[in-house]
Amino acid sequence: MSKRISDGDGVGKEKEAVAEADRISSGPSSNRALPYVAHQVGLPPKQSLFQEFTARVKETFFADQPLRSFKDQSKSKKFRLGVEALFPIFSWARDYNLTKLRGDAIAGLTIASLCIPQDIGYAKLAGLPAENGLYSSFVPPLIYAFMGSSRDIAIGPVAVVSLLLGTMLQAEIELNAKNLVEYRRLAFTATFFAGVTQVTLGFFRLGFLIDFLSHAAIIGFMGGAAITIALQQLKGLFGIKIFTKKTDIVSVLRSVFSSAHHGWNWETILIGVSFLAFLMFTKYIGKIKNKKYFWVPAIAPLISVILSTFFVFITRADKHGVAIVNHIRKGVNPPSANQIYFTGELVGKGFKIGVVAGMIALTEAIAIGRTFAGMKDYQLDGNKEMVALGTMNIVGSMTSCYVATGSFSRSAVNYMAGCQTAASNIVMSFVVLLTLIFITPLFKYTPNAILASIIISAVLGLIDIQAMKLVWKIDKLDFVACMGAFFGVVFVSVEIGLLIAVSISFAKILLQVTRPRTALLGKIPKTKVYRNILQYPEAVQIPGVLIVRVDSAIYFSNSNYVKERILRWVTDEDPELKQKCLPKISYLIVEMSPVIDIDTSGIHALEELYRSLLKRDIQLALANPGTLVIDKIHASKFPDLIGKDKIFLSVADAILTLAPNYEI
Repeated sequence: MSKRISDGDGVGKEKEAVAEADRISSGPSSNRALPYVAHQVGLPPKQSLFQEFTARVKETFFADQPLRSFKDQSKSKKFRLGVEALFPIFSWARDYNLTKLRGDAIAGLTIASLCIPQDIGYAKLAGLPAENGLYSSFVPPLIYAFMGSSRDIAIGPVAVVSLLLGTMLQAEIELNAKNLVEYRRLAFTATFFAGVTQVTLGFFRLGFLIDFLSHAAIIGFMGGAAITIALQQLKGLFGIKIFTKKTDIVSVLRSVFSSAHHGWNWETILIGVSFLAFLMFTKYIGKIKNKKYFWVPAIAPLISVILSTFFVFITRADKHGVAIVNHIRKGVNPPSANQIYFTGELVGKGFKIGVVAGMIALTEAIAIGRTFAGMKDYQLDGNKEMVALGTMNIVGSMTSCYVATGSFSRSAVNYMAGCQTAASNIVMSFVVLLTLIFITPLFKYTPNAILASIIISAVLGLIDIQAMKLVWKIDKLDFVACMGAFFGVVFVSVEIGLLIAVSISFAKILLQVTRPRTALLGKIPKTKVYRNILQYPEAVQIPGVLIVRVDSAIYFSNSNYVKERILRWVTDEDPELKQKCLPKISYLIVEMSPVIDIDTSGIHALEELYRSLLKRDIQLALANPGTLVIDKIHASKFPDLIGKDKIFLSVADAILTLAPNYEI
């Protein structure tokens, strides 16, 4: 049998044993069997409290070592690197060329044709004038182009955030002509605090907080929001004048069908449904055809706006009840810093709305950025992204914009159009600027029905049935979170759906922490490997020995459960052993390699476990405790209680010592 080489924490004697094994195995007698050597668990070097604290803070907040590029650099180089870290445009602009410009120009023009009609509709979704949507696709993308690290994100208003913002704003201020100024001021205040939230998270490197909203919960939330947004657009699609202010599906459908006999306008329905069918057909072409046809669904919304506007103008359909946009303010963004609430009772309301909207916008943008960064194989700094997104929203709040973020649909078009850098956002901003200066009067006769059609066609892509099916196959608890968020949004409200999503995500974390998995281990025949007997039915349990693995850190929140679960394993094994006429359990080995940490309550639980086992004439042994765990165990004097010879490097070592007559 060949000599075992330790895979644990090395010490001096252990290295000598390994060197001796290598010397013997390479000698003339290397063909003879060597004795199995059991090694002791190594103790890590003792660290001071300051060293431990520093290491933990560094790993929590600076795991990516953001300052590594500054090491051993001159002051001038450090200054340049600092500027490039804050404004990545100065980094990639050095290698910019005509080829990249061509790709960015095409991509920018393409996403501009998509964003202009969408922005007008999204602004109405947020309860704001149409021009605020266009403003939000002019200033924020420019800021992001200088500060963002993603090459593919297209910045602007998005449907989900617009709906969320509009719903929360209207819960505080009733939207009507009398309250419009106050409503807009609260929207700018919320946008300001959304930006402050995002910058704060990025500056203090707290980006990991947004990961608490699980991917499954996001899928459900987005799907539910998409249905809610689509239902809200039935007002514009059918030409209904009196419509419910609630967003749940029951209230919306009741409002739609109660207006069927006197509130629907057939000319509006004809325009809306016809162009919705056209938009869905172009999306179908973009999906089933070659990649080169990506531009078809991208320019379809602008074509729809042009054709429908021309149709309404020449037929004067607005005289027959077809609702139109009427007026979009011409010119560039007016300043709005003086309209933000910094005092009064609305400050708190704006702060609350801004934090929620900012977190959702951040989650969507980071998810998009990571997706496309993975596709193009480049690194995305999440904390830099937060600072960039927050800065653009702070500046945006002072220039008549509302919350902007990365858009799924525009970013996909941006990627397909061949964007090379964030300069595509600059091109898009320039086109939007020209639109604001010269073209906005032409939107006067644009029917609201076409905007509703564009929004419906855009948000339907957020309903990811395949992703929901995959979540069901992978993790049923994740599926509960997904459906909880989905039905919460659809049947109650966007805020409740978001609350359910967060609550279930946290509940899952708490469940996993407080109820960790444990497993019985057995030996795989003809190996020294011990594995879960449920996963490997061929694994054999050692007579007189029970081997239990704990698959989690042992904290105050789960220590009592871990102790009781292990004792239950012991209790459950006794009847089976008697029935099979096997020897009773003499040793319990706890395999601790998955136990990454332990606290005072965890060690106290091990002490109670030891005493409970002692009353049953069972000896407790530990196998393969990690660096942090063994350090804390020794600090608590626990080895003196169970015996230092009861802590082993591996399960195989423990069996060799405790059950030497068993052939391993």
